[in-house]
Amino acid sequence: MRLAPMRLAIVGLNYAPEEIGIGAFTSGMARGLAAREFAVRAIVGKPYYPQWQVWEGFARPGWLAAREDGVEITRCPHYVPARPSGLKRIVHLASFAAGALAPALRLALGRKDQRPETVICVAPALLSVPVAWLLARLAGARLWIHVQDFEVEAAFATGLVDGYGRAARLARGVENRLLRLADRVTTISPQMCARLHDKGIAAEQVSEVRNWANAPAPDPAAGAAYRAEWGLGTRRVALYSGNIANKQGIEIVVAAARLLADRGDLHFVVCGEGPNRARLQALAAGLTNISFHDLQPAARMGELLSLAAIHLLPQIAGAADLVLPSKLANMLHSGRPVVATAEPGTGLHGEVEGCGLTTPPGDAAAFAAAIARLLDDPVLAEELGAAARERGHERWSQDAVLDRLAALLREEDTR
Repeated sequence: MRLAPMRLAIVGLNYAPEEIGIGAFTSGMARGLAAREFAVRAIVGKPYYPQWQVWEGFARPGWLAAREDGVEITRCPHYVPARPSGLKRIVHLASFAAGALAPALRLALGRKDQRPETVICVAPALLSVPVAWLLARLAGARLWIHVQDFEVEAAFATGLVDGYGRAARLARGVENRLLRLADRVTTISPQMCARLHDKGIAAEQVSEVRNWANAPAPDPAAGAAYRAEWGLGTRRVALYSGNIANKQGIEIVVAAARLLADRGDLHFVVCGEGPNRARLQALAAGLTNISFHDLQPAARMGELLSLAAIHLLPQIAGAADLVLPSKLANMLHSGRPVVATAEPGTGLHGEVEGCGLTTPPGDAAAFAAAIARLLDDPVLAEELGAAARERGHERWSQDAVLDRLAALLREEDTR
């Protein structure tokens, strides 16, 4: 019988106070496991996402140490490009791995009673897997890789890196080799689990640990504050909120706004930041039915979700099984229907089917038609919204996800 808490080390680039994307879930994982009587240490980057600029208060040189919510945290220095191209992203990820090496070695070679028994490496960034592997081997621990995003395939799908030729084959080979270093691999959807099997990871080593809804319950009256602030009146809102980057294919939102410009009852709202926002705003020049706002505070997420009549979830073709967008959990949780771009058979299509409408990626006319259909058929919109809320509770409960993760860790400990 175990007398002391299981000791965990989490190695992951993104962490709180980042409020969207992987950082929110890595920090939620660390805090949740600490609350479940695990001894958790986190080796993470300094917050920079989605602005691609180190946040104020964290820009001091060197490593920063803190204890937050029961977690011992070391924040590592790393390079953050203002305009992240393919090569700059690789340097960015590699610099985090280099920054994480020293604290990983200190932990591995330090006091025996503080060495981790399991090391969880969150991918992205796969380039930090060798550091996590070295920490695990020196400490005599298990290596666990949690895949949030197949970053190599996503880079190919978005055009950041050429997906053909010798370099692409090398990148895929390195990815597969790094994944095979793990004693266990988890990821966030059934389709991503299947992709791990395709990459040669044995079925008994793979488990699903999905992300969760992390927004407050929506309050139908709370959206009134945003309506007043942004001058929306009584118009219904088609909302996109999140990162504005390549794999989202958010240009289709602007195209749909242009196609539906004659509808006086509809306004598109895009909340977010990222490398493509300026280009997206330039594409929307002359349109009066779309507005852009910065990413909203997490404390107001319930208000923002309440503002939407329809949630928009675009993705480019080829990306729907490489990552399951974490924002989907909050969309479903809000009880509003979703319009997503996804091909039948993909993970995203399966998650949205029955609680929203899906259209082919890149087909702006179909995307606009789906939005118009939900506006013109309130009964359908209400039915899909109710189904979304129910699915959000069934599949995306934070306590259920973290309880499952804790059980998997304890099960692994008994092997």
